[in-house]
Parts: sequence; structure tokens; C-alpha cells
Amino acid sequence: MRHALMLLIPFLCAPAFGEIYKSTDANGNTVYSEHAPAGRPSEKMNLPPLNSVQIPKAKPTEAPAPAAPPSAPVAAYTLLELTGIPADGAIRANDGTFDVGVSIQPRLAGGQLLQLVLDGVAYGTPSNVPLLQLVNVDRGQHRLAVQVLDGANVVQVSEPVTISVLRVNAR
Repeated sequence: MRHALMLLIPFLCAPAFGEIYKSTDANGNTVYSEHAPAGRPSEKMNLPPLNSVQIPKAKPTEAPAPAAPPSAPVAAYTLLELTGIPADGAIRANDGTFDVGVSIQPRLAGGQLLQLVLDGVAYGTPSNVPLLQLVNVDRGQHRLAVQVLDGANVVQVSEPVTISVLRVNAR
């Protein structure tokens, strides 16, 4: 059965090797067909051979050498932390607006900026002023940190601090 099927495949593919005819219909449009139209003059087209591309065989790849373990980033600043946060982390701000300070040693290098990070997302515009303001922060628990940026590169990140913003609930 399998051999009979193999013998029939060339006959099933025969229409792929058919001829193409070019003619003009009653409206003057050019029509291409695999059959010569009856009652209209047509021209048998001699088409160039189809383009084909030989796909190169893939070369076996070698396993990459194990990479050296990344070295720990060198801290550019000996002290980088948020200040002005109460010891219990509770910030009472009915409108959700409050300031946090940044303690940094040595001084911030020229061209570098401080970026506040609220719940893992950059907050506000980077600044070289070590006093950062948060506006309309939702009540509840949040994580704050500060990054030192040099262009688009993060130079150093402070330890995150968990705060609780307390706002009056007037129902």
C-alpha cells in the first residue's frame, strides 16, 4: 500500500507543472489562467524557473565556557540611606504628601543624581538635592529606597525602608 501511494505522488503533483496562459477579458483586463480560455485569443507563457535557496546545514555549537562569577559591585558611597522616617515607620500625612532626606557620604559626585524608588518603581524626577518629596501617596505599607544614578546607570541603591502612610479615613 505504501509503495502504491509513493507511485501516485508524481501524478498528484502534475498540476504544479502545468502551463500558464495570458489573455484579455471583455473589459480589457489581463487575465492569467492555467487553461486557455475558449473563444478568446491567448498566449502561452514561458515562465523562468522558480527561485530556490539552499539552506546550509547548521554547524554543531560548542557549549560556552562557564562565565566567571560576577564580582560584587564596588560601593561608590560609604553611606547611602533615607532619613526623616520615624523609628516605627509610621508617617502621618492626611494628604499623602511628605518629605524624606538622603544621607550620603562622601558628597554626591558631579553629574550623578538621586532617584527615589517607591515600591520598586522610580518615583519623581532625579535630583541632586538630598531632600525628596512624595505627593499623594496612598495610605498603607510601602517600601522606599534611593538610587544614585550616573546617566542611565544605577551606581548604588540604599537598603529599602518599609513605611506605613497613615491618612484620615473620613466616612
